[in-house]
Amino acid sequence: MKSAAAIEFEKPATLRERVEDFLRDAIMQGHVAGGDRLRENELCLKLAVSRSTLREALRTLEAERLITIEPHRGPSVARVTEQDARELYAVRALLEGLAAREFARLASQAQVAQLREQVRQLHALHESVDRAQLLDAKRRFYDVLLSGAGNDLVGEMLLGMHSRINLLRATSFARSERLVESLREIDEICRAIEARDARGAQRAAERHVRRAERAALAVLQAAEARRDQKNKPPTRR
Repeated sequence: MKSAAAIEFEKPATLRERVEDFLRDAIMQGHVAGGDRLRENELCLKLAVSRSTLREALRTLEAERLITIEPHRGPSVARVTEQDARELYAVRALLEGLAAREFARLASQAQVAQLREQVRQLHALHESVDRAQLLDAKRRFYDVLLSGAGNDLVGEMLLGMHSRINLLRATSFARSERLVESLREIDEICRAIEARDARGAQRAAERHVRRAERAALAVLQAAEARRDQKNKPPTRR
């Protein structure tokens, strides 16, 4: 018999966690937009869960800043403003630049090979219309990058921002050409790492984030313009 340490134990997801995943995916996939109300009665019926289970899941998403819960109005999907995006991307650029630099300095050859494999998988998915698959592949790339950077605090800080980063990542991918650009930028990061060019990897990672910021801001600005147009009172003749 295998020892207890050798046996892999996978804890089953709780019902609350499954509800969290469902709602998180709905937001990431754009099935519900910023500002949309989440009606508890409808969600309880649709998901066949109790109100208490739903509310526990909603509190988790509120902590991730994916939804807001207002008195007398209830939960709604958080609307990411331009200022929110600029602040998040500024911090992300610093952290990911540091992670890329340290990975280039400290990662083992096996970890570098793992990173290259994740880049290969991203390229294999570049024509996928499944946004969830793309975001998951991008997450695996960063998991490898952070595991070899030798700085747990950077990983913890980025993990705390994970949901909002993914929301903005999905926003930037709304521009069809952004994915191709993103893959080129990730290739640049990977090449610098393979050459053990720590500063070059840092600059490439920061450049990647800045370009993602521009793409996301363009989408957010276009959405804001559409909302303004929709809410504009009709002109009198």
